[in-house]
Amino acid sequence: MKSKILLALVAVVALVAFLAVKAYNNFVRLDEEVATKFHDLETCYQERLDLIPNLVEIVKGSASHEKDVLKEVMEARSKVASIQIDPSNITPEQLAEYQKAQAGVSSAIGRLIAVAENYPNLKANEAFMLLQHQCEGIENRIRVARIAYNDVVKSYNIAIRTFPNNILASIMGMERKLQFEADEGAEKAPKVKF
Repeated sequence: MKSKILLALVAVVALVAFLAVKAYNNFVRLDEEVATKFHDLETCYQERLDLIPNLVEIVKGSASHEKDVLKEVMEARSKVASIQIDPSNITPEQLAEYQKAQAGVSSAIGRLIAVAENYPNLKANEAFMLLQHQCEGIENRIRVARIAYNDVVKSYNIAIRTFPNNILASIMGMERKLQFEADEGAEKAPKVKF
């Protein structure tokens, strides 16, 4: 009788240990996916930052008196480039600052491209048109990368919050990850003023 109870107890402990290891490995996999998706998003943002100097130089040649817009674009680029984020322990304040800076770049690029509408020779410039299309493509990739990041964060958050995983996650100090939210004012159409 004692051996059956001991055997049953060992089986239960082994099952709990197996489930805990399986849950832990799933947490690690999801945590790595979150970091990977964040770095994918950063790569898209970096591609956009890399295009800005070329775009500014082309506009400078045709619209040199639009110095305020050109300066604004470069300042927005510098601000974003100065922000360093570790996706494994990002705070809400860091994410908000990062999002605000990225929104500033998007807005500045939008104004820079809108300036081109006033310069027929710039609109006809092949290099400008190519860069404009590349910017549009990168903005689409950024949108897709943000969605992919948010999806994997959602999976991670569900994994650490559902029972019985939440017990193990709590013991291990695993906390919810933050998602990107819509940019402030995204519900309103942007206004471009000259």
